[in-house]
Amino acid sequence: MVPRLIYLHGFASGPRSAKGVAFAEHLARRGLALDCLDLRVPSLAHLRLSAMIERTREAIGGPGDRAVLIGSSLGGLTAARVAERDPRVIALVLLAPAFRLIERWRAQPGWDDWQRTGWLEIHDYQERRPARVDFGFAEDAMAVDAGAPDIRVPALILHGAHDDVVPIAGSRALAGARPNVQLIELPDDHGLIASLPRLLEASDRFLAPWLGAP
Repeated sequence: MVPRLIYLHGFASGPRSAKGVAFAEHLARRGLALDCLDLRVPSLAHLRLSAMIERTREAIGGPGDRAVLIGSSLGGLTAARVAERDPRVIALVLLAPAFRLIERWRAQPGWDDWQRTGWLEIHDYQERRPARVDFGFAEDAMAVDAGAPDIRVPALILHGAHDDVVPIAGSRALAGARPNVQLIELPDDHGLIASLPRLLEASDRFLAPWLGAP
């Protein structure tokens, strides 16, 4: 039985993201359906990583269902955290996964202001307008995102070597420590838009044991 294919978008993005649409259209040409989840839960302003994890687990289905998760940035972190606690996840494709999220954000200049005011001003890439996220997101993430994810299923990471949003060092460290995790470094930035053909090609090859050859 073909596993469920689920796409998890990144921070301040949405289910209509460029990479999500590209993966969905690519898989549709093979007769495969990709469920692009809306992870702006419970809302963008009050985003919670724990809610994103639970939303993903609900989408997998029942106890006998299996899923492959494809996650971008914060969605990649979500996918990894779901996989370490849910045996229904059988494989991961992670695009510039935002490992050690809070550790990195604590080092940013805006951290103290976010904590003091309670709000972080951001750009909403789905709605293409200014938005904000409350500090409760950071507090929640600190509780559920401690240390590197314990990934034990086969995983493919695709990460841009010139990523200045989520440095590739985290992906290198995880792949170097786990033989089940493969890292492909790309000459690209965090968006990976220029590398879309390579993302699709590499994912097809990696997922062939579960989806068949393209």
